[in-house]
Amino acid sequence: MSINIASVGRRVLPNQWDLIAFAAIMAVLTAIAQSYHGIAAPLPAPKEDVISLGYGNLPYYALRTALRMFAALFFSLVFTFTYATLAAKSRRWEMVLIPVLDILQSVPILGFLSFTVTFFLGLFPGNTLGAELAAIFAIFTSQAWNMAFSFYQSLRTVPADLDEVSRGLRLSGWQKFWQLEAPFAMPGLIWNTMMSMSGGWFFVVASEAITVGDTTITLPGVGSYIAKANDAGDWSAIGAAILTMAVVILLYDQLLFRPIVAWADKFRVELSASQETSSSWVLNILQRTHWVRMAFQPVFAGLRSLSLAPIRIPRLLPESKRRDQPPSRILDALWVLVVIAVAVYAGWLTVQFIASGGIGWDEVGRVFVLTFYTLVRVFLLIVLASLIWVPIAVWIGLRPKWAERVQPVAQFLAAFPVNLLFGATVSLILFFNLNPNIWLSFLIIFGTQWYIVFNVIGGAAAFPNDLVEAAKNFRIRGWRWWVKVILPGVAPYYLTGAITASGGSWNASIVAELVRWKDHTVVAQGVGSYIAEATDKGDFPKIVLGVAMMSLFVTLFNRLFWRQLYSYAERRLRL
Repeated sequence: MSINIASVGRRVLPNQWDLIAFAAIMAVLTAIAQSYHGIAAPLPAPKEDVISLGYGNLPYYALRTALRMFAALFFSLVFTFTYATLAAKSRRWEMVLIPVLDILQSVPILGFLSFTVTFFLGLFPGNTLGAELAAIFAIFTSQAWNMAFSFYQSLRTVPADLDEVSRGLRLSGWQKFWQLEAPFAMPGLIWNTMMSMSGGWFFVVASEAITVGDTTITLPGVGSYIAKANDAGDWSAIGAAILTMAVVILLYDQLLFRPIVAWADKFRVELSASQETSSSWVLNILQRTHWVRMAFQPVFAGLRSLSLAPIRIPRLLPESKRRDQPPSRILDALWVLVVIAVAVYAGWLTVQFIASGGIGWDEVGRVFVLTFYTLVRVFLLIVLASLIWVPIAVWIGLRPKWAERVQPVAQFLAAFPVNLLFGATVSLILFFNLNPNIWLSFLIIFGTQWYIVFNVIGGAAAFPNDLVEAAKNFRIRGWRWWVKVILPGVAPYYLTGAITASGGSWNASIVAELVRWKDHTVVAQGVGSYIAEATDKGDFPKIVLGVAMMSLFVTLFNRLFWRQLYSYAERRLRL
């Protein structure tokens, strides 16, 4: 028996792909290590100039911003897999968690910052780490809600036949989650994760250049660089910041998201193979490595064994084994009473705090009217964005090759901070004497329309290829194809995008209804500009009043309009 020495050597020694992958991994670890010193540094003095507009500082600022965003993304994923799963699995917890999620996504980022900056700074007095945690938390609030809604929607719309198969195989709740539900949710969750990263960029200025009353915290990053360039009216620095953003987005798109999208193709629900599949040069390199794959094989084997473990998860609330079985009415009534009591108590505390600022009913009525203005503005913009982007997103989602080309461009446009448009917007409004109530509105939808785009692309990408082929065989074309085939297929995804776009638009109204450029300020009537002005003055009772009124409007609108459409899609339009 002869042994091929050359063949054995090739199996033992690393190949050229191992060397490339190892070099990339070391580069990432080195960059993280270099930035850690800045994260743990002492907090700068109030008058210290933290940001320099020199172009040579932008790579370091970009690294600090990217680390904050990925840290926030990690916590967003943990939040998604726990919060959304609990809401989807327990009908009684759903009664609490989904309305709370509606409220959380409606609370503007300045509303969170107003009350969390002092808390995080107090955890690490005199250290930058406290400010870093405040920034990470602010970015988290711009990422988590969208991902949680997406995962919740996917868990609620798992195909009934696959659910029956899992019961036939007697999978435990743990096994069913990891073998069926989580894989089914992957395509939509991945596209929403990309949107969440872009959403983090959209609010990065507010999270890195924090001003609440007399407290001003500036952290090194692209967001604070943009804020300083914007205040100085330095167009060349703004252009450099845009270029830096584009490079960073392209890097993490190519190195992270595109490989994940290509890998997630295996989770599509279909009976026939798709003619087009996504590809990634990074994934191809990793699949050709020898040592890297050997190093991760035990990890993947361990995770697979863990997902197949017959773990029985105890129910947090006693209820029927299936959501569609009638639960105990007495327990339901008691649970509803508890929820109402907690809500009433929280509302009473809010009213007391608002009243402590000497705010009367006239001011409450004024804020009610301003919130209604913002509601009309947001609704009309969502309708306009849907009419424009749903057909385009469907076309892209059904063509993986085009989705690969569009993916980084869409991420860049979704990440583009609206602050960079302030100069052009204010100049045009003042030069042509335009109405701010109309023309500032488009700043609201500029960043939030991408929630609809990414969700619909994800829905179209997950649409079963066998149904597409069946529609072709039956010659279903034109308007009939849109109404009978694809729109029902992507409806749950669209509604998830529309709900999060609506919540994001309310958030964006804070920065879009009151715009400053150099010495000029342009204001549109709405609750967003009301909260922004109150935040600048550090008037916390008015901040709470504006945020509470905004949350009330968003919650009612979601429950009375969006949730009704969502329930219909869940009952009638699921695969």
